[in-house]
Amino acid sequence: MLDQKSFKEIEAYMKEEDAQREIIIATSRIILKNSKSAIYSLHRKELDQAKKLLDEAKKLIITLKRIVDKHSTLKGSMDNALEEYCEACCFYGFIKDKKLPTYKELDLDPYIYLAGLSDLTGELGRRSVLEAIAKNKNEVKAIRELVDEIYGAFARLDLRNGELRKKGDAIKWNLQKVEELLHDIMKK
Repeated sequence: MLDQKSFKEIEAYMKEEDAQREIIIATSRIILKNSKSAIYSLHRKELDQAKKLLDEAKKLIITLKRIVDKHSTLKGSMDNALEEYCEACCFYGFIKDKKLPTYKELDLDPYIYLAGLSDLTGELGRRSVLEAIAKNKNEVKAIRELVDEIYGAFARLDLRNGELRKKGDAIKWNLQKVEELLHDIMKK
């Protein structure tokens, strides 16, 4: 016979998990928004504002990780927000110190980190355009070096077909755009 007490525990667990899923989804939206806003602030060279937004996002991530520790099936519900957070933190690290934080420093899963890092190259491409307009060749060179370094690191990975592979392939195109831009401004 089915143990009814045990089954009631499962039912309660599932109800709790459903409620926690809603919290994760709503909180992930805030993390995503803060991360996108931080990137926007960084493009405008508002580092203090970006730092504030990233600090707020980090606090929310810590809260969500506590939920996921108890309900591991909910982990995927926050992946997009974590990727955007990673991208924003790496962009901040580059702008502020010319150093990217590691996945361990960000306390992120390696796959989330790789996805965020590949997306970072798109923001670096955008940044290179802004720096080229400002005639800052050295900054465009630094961006080119970083995107090339990221491309080289991804080339060593055995990425299977899937979303991460697509993101990895985009790095090559972002590198090509930055190199073309650098070529154009070096001629002038």
